[in-house]
Amino acid sequence: MTRLLVVVAWLYVVVLMAVAEATSPSGSLLGAFFTLLLYGAMPLAIVLYLLGTPARRARRRRAESADRTLADPDRGRHAAGDAVAPEREEP
Repeated sequence: MTRLLVVVAWLYVVVLMAVAEATSPSGSLLGAFFTLLLYGAMPLAIVLYLLGTPARRARRRRAESADRTLADPDRGRHAAGDAVAPEREEP
C-alpha cells in the first residue's frame, strides 16, 4: 500500500513538472514529454522493478518447489516399484 502511495505521489509531481514545462513561455510540448518520460516513467519503472525483485524470487522458488512436488508425488518416502512390467514368456 505504501508503494502505491509513493508511485502516485511521484507521478503527481512529475505531471506538474511537465505541465509547468509545457505552459512556460520558454518551454515546449517536446520538453514536457521528455520531462514526463525521463523524470517519471523511466525512474519509476526501474525502482518498481528493483523493489519487486524479492516477490519475483519467492514466486520462482514456489513454482520450482511445486514442479518438484509434481515430478515426485510421494516425495521419496516410498520405494519405487518396477517401472517396466516383466515380459510374459509363452510356453
